[in-house]
Amino acid sequence: MAFTMKRVYEPAEASDGYRVLVDRLWPRGVKKERAELDEWDKDVAPSPELRTEWHHHRERFDEFAAQYRAELDAGPAAQELLQTGREHDRVTLVFAARDEQVNHVSVLLEWLAAHGASVES
Repeated sequence: MAFTMKRVYEPAEASDGYRVLVDRLWPRGVKKERAELDEWDKDVAPSPELRTEWHHHRERFDEFAAQYRAELDAGPAAQELLQTGREHDRVTLVFAARDEQVNHVSVLLEWLAAHGASVES
């Protein structure tokens, strides 16, 4: 199993493998057909409260990441995503954030790696 990430605004490719949207909100301006998703996993995304509190303030990213990791540890969604990874050779985590480095998916990939998943940057 290998996990990677890709913005939803980039074209889907066969090499993406199993595509999972990991945002709570549907990406603005994207039609469902164009997204070419296999799954929309809202539960693995940060809680609405945490997302609203952080709202992409780079200076608070470390605090956000710690709180998000705690959410991932506390609920079953991240473990279920790990199971999805065991069922597919490649899983692309699809997201809408503009910043490709400072976002919840980078934290999620670190969490997955710490729990035995292979992760590609």
